[in-house]
Amino acid sequence: NLPFFASFKLINFTKAGEQEAVRCDTVEELMERGCRMEDVISPKNDIDITANQALSPEGREPVQMRPQRINLKLRPGLPATFKVSFKRAVGYPVDLYYLMDLSYSMKDDLANVKELGKDLLAVLKKVTKHARIGFGAFVDKTVLPYTNTNKKKLEKPCDENDQQCQAAFGYRHVLSMTDSEAEFRNQVSQQYISGNLDPPEGSLDAMMQAAVCRNEIGWRNSSTRLLVLTTDAGFHTAGDGKLAGILEPNDEQCHMGGQLYTKSNEMDYPSVGQLATMLEKNNIQPIFAVTQNVEKVYKELSEMIPKSEVGILSSDSRNVVQLIENAYNKLSSKVTVSHDNIPNDVRVLYTPICNNPGPAGYSEGVCDKVPISFNVTVTADSCIKTQSFTIRPQGIKDTLTVTITPVCECECARSVDSVHQHCSDKGSVDCGICRCVEGFIGQFCECSSGNKDTSALRASCRRDNGTECEGRGDCVCGRCQCHTTESGSSYHGEFCQCDDEHCEKFQNKLCGGNGQCNCGECKCNPGYEGSACQCTVSEEGCRTPNNSVCYGRGVCKCNRCECKEGYQRPHCQTCLGCPDQCLSKLNCIECLGFMSGPLKDNCNTVCRGSVHGETVEQFTIPGKECLQKDSEGCWIKFKLEQLVGEDVYRAEIDKQRECPKPPNVTAIIAGSLAGVAIIGILLLLLVKLLIHLNDLKEFRKFENEKKKSKWNEVKTLPSTAVVLNLSACDSRNKGHRDCGWKCLF
Repeated sequence: NLPFFASFKLINFTKAGEQEAVRCDTVEELMERGCRMEDVISPKNDIDITANQALSPEGREPVQMRPQRINLKLRPGLPATFKVSFKRAVGYPVDLYYLMDLSYSMKDDLANVKELGKDLLAVLKKVTKHARIGFGAFVDKTVLPYTNTNKKKLEKPCDENDQQCQAAFGYRHVLSMTDSEAEFRNQVSQQYISGNLDPPEGSLDAMMQAAVCRNEIGWRNSSTRLLVLTTDAGFHTAGDGKLAGILEPNDEQCHMGGQLYTKSNEMDYPSVGQLATMLEKNNIQPIFAVTQNVEKVYKELSEMIPKSEVGILSSDSRNVVQLIENAYNKLSSKVTVSHDNIPNDVRVLYTPICNNPGPAGYSEGVCDKVPISFNVTVTADSCIKTQSFTIRPQGIKDTLTVTITPVCECECARSVDSVHQHCSDKGSVDCGICRCVEGFIGQFCECSSGNKDTSALRASCRRDNGTECEGRGDCVCGRCQCHTTESGSSYHGEFCQCDDEHCEKFQNKLCGGNGQCNCGECKCNPGYEGSACQCTVSEEGCRTPNNSVCYGRGVCKCNRCECKEGYQRPHCQTCLGCPDQCLSKLNCIECLGFMSGPLKDNCNTVCRGSVHGETVEQFTIPGKECLQKDSEGCWIKFKLEQLVGEDVYRAEIDKQRECPKPPNVTAIIAGSLAGVAIIGILLLLLVKLLIHLNDLKEFRKFENEKKKSKWNEVKTLPSTAVVLNLSACDSRNKGHRDCGWKCLF
């Protein structure tokens, strides 16, 4: 499928065991190998123009673009270029829809627009006899926060002093396309200003409905369609509807009823992308007539909407006719070509052929002068299905339909005979390659597949479901027949996975010149070692002070120790990443030194090979001293010395263990009882104190109440003088509190 590769079709081109893939190469390479040009198959692109009416720029149905239909047969990756011509029709019909912002800020503009019809039709009739105009108006969605939803404010959103004010609305279609100046003036004169709350307006809502409501607006099939938007404010776009709880996206459909946009309060505003797509789809060219304060906003919008223009509107819209005329002249003098429904893996580039072209190689072509032509280059990057796409000038209904058919197979003539001697009389020849009959496989159909199908036999030539024979041989009858290498030697192995040319080199010599390469590994001659046989066999650099090799914890290669994991060079003596041996050997130390612990019953069996221990009074082994607590809670001191090998130690164990004294049970019990007794006494004292405090409180309360009772008795005596019977104070009542009183007032 590569664009510059070709194939050779003669038989006997490949050698025995050679892959048929060598037939596919560049033409130059095939010629160097002795191929004749007439035997090389290299498919070319084919361009077939099936509809090519001449340009006729006059009449009711002019032809403004040629060709109209073209079929391309494309080889993947190979571009095809054809020419497209365009000439704008003379007097081509024009439909202009005037879409006005009727928010309160446009009050002074409305009066001038009402007289606009005569001048607007006069300008359009300069370029065509078939001009029509329509009219629509917009404000914004009639929900908060865009519009005051008070009932009175919805009916009259303007100031109280304004008598002519129409109710709030989103978008209203006022007048369908007409060529009558009087009808335009009559309908527009019935329009009055309205209002809303926020500065941005619902202009995108109105433009979308004007674009998709084709029948309601009255767009003709064959006309230049202009949509003029006049406003002095910005616009709401997709997502702004969330402020009013409107979450349903715009569906790009017409929803007009009673000349009003009925889904204004139910659907979100359209996005700029949605609007641009629908304007382009319906061949509508927008003209933004806006005031200077929003010029920058609408110029940025115009850059995202193809075939659009922006003009500066005066404060009262007096210059709108001149603005529309200038914008129309700009639009009609420029042609932009684009495409629709382009298939995947297909690229289209346009190169304008004009006096003032846009940048060549762009995905869209632009010319500022007409008549003009474009070179269109189409490239298919893969073998796609037969598909079509459309090329169109923006704003014009004429189209070019391009149908792409991929060329993904060599066009070889099959042999007349059903079987051929070249294929062992078991198959036919196609492009020089044997196509075997059922039951036979192989380069020359020489193998019988037996009870296995072809896929099963080929699967036996794949290692781990990889490439067949590793791409180095042919699968013949379920076994790999290996190819020869570039140097003339052969690949070998069950799956042709081995060769004897790709071993490690030393001093630019394969295996250092001291060994043989076998299946990617060096087999060294006696006396040599290393991955490239670069070293003489020697252990001198690996010898340790105790005359061992790498302390038995590594191997000596190329006169250097290659240590086991964790051990450090040069002689693998220390291990920085190994577990702490003081802890790991504790059980063996305990059973060897004191015949206790979890290994006391099988100490010799478990510890014989790894720890050789003896009890001492003084240590002779240098280094770290271990202090560990054994199973009986005693502290054991010992030292370890690693011997030759990975897990072999000599241990010196201190004879004396430091064991803690047992607890004094009597003292603990006596102390506990004394503590309980003291706590009980303290609790009793605390209770006694609380009871005393409570009694004292009650006594004081009683005294206070007694005093109050005495005062009340005194107050109840009569106000007249009472003469006490002094004689009552006899010896029996002597000392009574009333004795001795003479009178009481």
